[in-house]
Amino acid sequence: MAGTKGRFAPTPSGCMHAGNALCYLLAWLSARSQGGTVVLRVEDTDVTRMSPSATEQTFSDLAWLGLDWDEGPSPEERTGPYFQSCRTKIYDQYFSLLRERGAVYPCFCSRRDVRLAAAPHEEDRAAIYPGTCRNLPPEEAAEKAKKRAPAWRLRLEDETVSFSDVLRGDFSCEILREYGDFPIRRADGVYCYQFTAALDDALMGVSEVVRSRDLLSSTPWQVYLQRLFGFAPPRFIHIPLLLDEDGKRMAKRDFSLSVRQIRRHYAPEEVVGALAFLAGLQEDSTPRTAEELIPLFDWEKLPREDIVTPRALFARCAADGEEAER
Repeated sequence: MAGTKGRFAPTPSGCMHAGNALCYLLAWLSARSQGGTVVLRVEDTDVTRMSPSATEQTFSDLAWLGLDWDEGPSPEERTGPYFQSCRTKIYDQYFSLLRERGAVYPCFCSRRDVRLAAAPHEEDRAAIYPGTCRNLPPEEAAEKAKKRAPAWRLRLEDETVSFSDVLRGDFSCEILREYGDFPIRRADGVYCYQFTAALDDALMGVSEVVRSRDLLSSTPWQVYLQRLFGFAPPRFIHIPLLLDEDGKRMAKRDFSLSVRQIRRHYAPEEVVGALAFLAGLQEDSTPRTAEELIPLFDWEKLPREDIVTPRALFARCAADGEEAER
């Protein structure tokens, strides 16, 4: 696909783990193998959860792995158009468009939106919103707003949202019935993940989104938003999750195997080679640079099921855990 633009979209709330590294490697390889470009966007809208040191570590880890980008901040930058925390005025403009259309409404039901502002995971999906505040009379909403600032939900139309995923195939849902009106701005004014990610992908010209399969369930929301604003959704590729040998998903919040930890024991070529082996791009974990993997890249090689990481693959890191227990 000529002109493909992929993206890295880290949330700097902790150290990048091996699963993040695999996702970024595959996103980079897909774009580069098509002669395309890569954009780096820092998804830091909820500044209370973000860490400047984690941002610095992410930039460092990407460079160490040999993954560069064509658009985005330099490692020295801490503000600018590729940081979501600096894009509030843009989000305000598009939110105002939705209000003018009557496509959003204030919701006073709960503070669950605080959790939903972060990138969701499949097991974290909230119950379908029953539409309690959907048709709240304006005067009643005004009275409620005097006591409590509302969150804002998107008023979904009763329609079918369909898209095709490279690895998962065709996906279709009746979005209002199966998903319900979802929040796009929290009561404290912070814009939610679905809104900012969908809008930024469109505005930055991203044509291919590579991310883990636990985010597949949130894709209809983003497709709906992009089409609502008149944008063509990107091509989606939801890759298998990287699991530890016990079958547990790697996650920042669980302090899983981090790239920072791996770097203490392995050369970057060893890590890239190991990740390529897990992804089915090569038959063993022969050390490779990211550049050397471009001719080997093919989405057809990737497993469709979640990927278990043998402990032996990063065995040198085990000493860190043993020292921590002493």
